[in-house]
Amino acid sequence: MTQSKASAQAAHPLTLIPGPVEFTDEVLAAMATPSQSHVSPQFVEVFGDALALLRQLFFNTDKRAQTFAIAGAGTLGWDFVASNLIEPGEDALVLHTGYFADSLADCIATYGGKPTQLKAPIGDIVMLDAIETALKEKTFKVVTITHVDTSTGVLSDIKSIAALVRAVSPETLVIVDGVCSVGVEEIRFDDWDLDLVLTAPQKAIGVPAGLSIFIASGRALDVFRARKAPPTSYYASFAKWLPIMQNYEAKKPSYFSTPPVQNIHALLASLKQILAVPLADRFAAHARMSDRIKSTIASYGLKQVAVREGYQANGMTAVYLPDGVALPDLLPRIASRGIVLAGGLHREIATKYFRIGHMGVSVTDEDREDFDKALAAIKDSLAEAGYTV
Repeated sequence: MTQSKASAQAAHPLTLIPGPVEFTDEVLAAMATPSQSHVSPQFVEVFGDALALLRQLFFNTDKRAQTFAIAGAGTLGWDFVASNLIEPGEDALVLHTGYFADSLADCIATYGGKPTQLKAPIGDIVMLDAIETALKEKTFKVVTITHVDTSTGVLSDIKSIAALVRAVSPETLVIVDGVCSVGVEEIRFDDWDLDLVLTAPQKAIGVPAGLSIFIASGRALDVFRARKAPPTSYYASFAKWLPIMQNYEAKKPSYFSTPPVQNIHALLASLKQILAVPLADRFAAHARMSDRIKSTIASYGLKQVAVREGYQANGMTAVYLPDGVALPDLLPRIASRGIVLAGGLHREIATKYFRIGHMGVSVTDEDREDFDKALAAIKDSLAEAGYTV
């Protein structure tokens, strides 16, 4: 068991996976908020403030856009895209940099959309010229980008991709899966002309799982309003949720389905902490930690799954195992030292690598020593498993 000198939490194994991450004391205290009506003045104030602060996190000031925080997993954001913005039979271009593009494509097909996957080699990005060619061959209702694919640690350049889409196919909506990037990587929703960015709280936002968080542009909402048929989901419906979010942000009680009151309290607590310093400073801190971890891993003689410099996530690192060491040889040894890391996720290489998450308070709190402990645990466990660093 490990206890941070900077935390009042009981000693526990440090969770350093690509989500859930470690939480601050203030966030956990907010999760312990006593029972409260979801339409009480007190909660309406909290929810409205959280929705407003989400705009700051996304660099959004255009009020035609709307932020959402709804009970569910980050995956629910895919359902909102597939059931509201894509009608049955319409085409979607899914940029594939790992496991989560496969799942998103499956979600789109479930609601009747027609996904076309543009696949990069494992560990690489989808090239802009390939995207341009695809956009010129067919009209796509949406292009989806996994900003950071949690299975590979590949970081896509959503700014450049969005600019390309606007130049070649301006009517196509740009959808970003930011589950493993929001709060770590820069995302300028307005300036980059994005249409929907979805995320989840348990990664760099630093809140226990239980929310689907996203922002939709005015253009995306207009596309929804122009649908020929109603949404193909009852719960994941803009028709149901848009007025609820608008009312709460305006500090008016509203109801469609009961929000997770304690999670919203925790979200507000975390957003206040995140936004108490310039976001540029937060991004820079994550970049520094990423550089440290990646250079240390390289000094151990290990290689990353993400192969292209400049396109490697700042919030996680996927690391190939050395020859002769298997996951069951390594991860339990690391866990015995109080550090929890993640195994592989990409279907084609799942047994060949492990993943380190470096997001949130473990990075931003300079008094914590989480990654001193983690890197030492990795080095010692490799030696114990028979690999000489």
